[in-house]
Amino acid sequence: MSDDPDIEIIKARKLKELREKAAAMEKAAKASTPQKPRSARDIISGYLYDRGDEVLNLAYSQFPAQTEAIVSRIAELIQSGEITSRISGGELLALFRSVGLNVRVNTTIKVEDKGKLISFSDKLKQQNEE
Repeated sequence: MSDDPDIEIIKARKLKELREKAAAMEKAAKASTPQKPRSARDIISGYLYDRGDEVLNLAYSQFPAQTEAIVSRIAELIQSGEITSRISGGELLALFRSVGLNVRVNTTIKVEDKGKLISFSDKLKQQNEE
């Protein structure tokens, strides 16, 4: 092996150039491969919180065609930047109801009785029996 510092500098420079070319080719390959477009449902799912995904699933199960139209419009607004904040389940439910889709959500009221959570209807039954 040579101890010539000039040769080592030249080798290092060539190695750096080869690495840059490889990185550029890899970047070009990633850019040329078509990315699978995300569905409207995937886009909006990232913005949902507080039972929003549950409301969305219920809406799809009860009104699939209408929900798809609404979700695609919301996704367009998200992609254009008009909607930047997250969407709660309550807000999504209010939106569906405002356009005439009465999405039915199963709700239960639970109360604490002797350290345990029981349904409100069971609590009323217990009081009537006593």
